[in-house]
Amino acid sequence: MKQLRNVLTALLNVLAGVSLIAMVALTCWQVFTRYVLQNPSPWSEELVAYLFAWASLLGASIITGERGHMNIPIVAERFSPGIQKLLAIFSELTAFAFSLIILVYGGVKITSLAMGQMTSALGTAVGVFYVVMPLCGILNMIYTVLNISDISKNGVLTASEEKED
Repeated sequence: MKQLRNVLTALLNVLAGVSLIAMVALTCWQVFTRYVLQNPSPWSEELVAYLFAWASLLGASIITGERGHMNIPIVAERFSPGIQKLLAIFSELTAFAFSLIILVYGGVKITSLAMGQMTSALGTAVGVFYVVMPLCGILNMIYTVLNISDISKNGVLTASEEKED
């Protein structure tokens, strides 16, 4: 399980990093074409917007894997360690349900609906860019299962705290 988490996280870190580098390069290209060549590049602006969405969702999956999602620990800390463990598992189950219903089910629906629409500058089906939703939904579901397994074994430590041990 730990090896699967490490491989997924490494892959997502590379994809998010490549996406960031591509966004910077494309934005520099936009500035160059607009102000130096006096001929703006519409396709690069559109691609940067889609890459930003991809990077955001991939980053959300990375955070899910690290159990770094937002929480309010002041409430959970008032309970015994056993109840804290149950609350942490409930939190992961909620994230799993959200990922299944909104990202996977909703993502598949919106992706298939958008396959008939074309982007204005790139000439690509919009659905191609929406594929990230179900993909990240599946990744989040895998991570939540791994998180539940870790919580069951080790308690309520986050994945980054477990690496320190």
